[in-house]
Amino acid sequence: MRSHQRPLWIWLAMDRHTRRIVGCFLGPRDTLGAYGLWHSLETPYLDAVCHTDRLGAYKSVVFGGLHRIGGTQHIERFNATLRARLAHLVRRSLSFCRRHS
Repeated sequence: MRSHQRPLWIWLAMDRHTRRIVGCFLGPRDTLGAYGLWHSLETPYLDAVCHTDRLGAYKSVVFGGLHRIGGTQHIERFNATLRARLAHLVRRSLSFCRRHS
């Protein structure tokens, strides 16, 4: 990636009970991305309790009693699995070289 390009984030929403991905958006990690994820959700999930990390952008999308901080273990585990198995998502600190000098 070139230094002047902003990185894109993969925003995912997961149903905690079925572990099914119910929403997805590719975009920046800001309010625009939070709105993109919210608009990708199916109608039944718009009234569900949302468990998020501490990103401030969620406050402008998920209101009041529907928003909970924490409880994101399932989606974080899924994200870690994706990073471990998909080369394009591997963080630089986790990557390694298979070529020996």
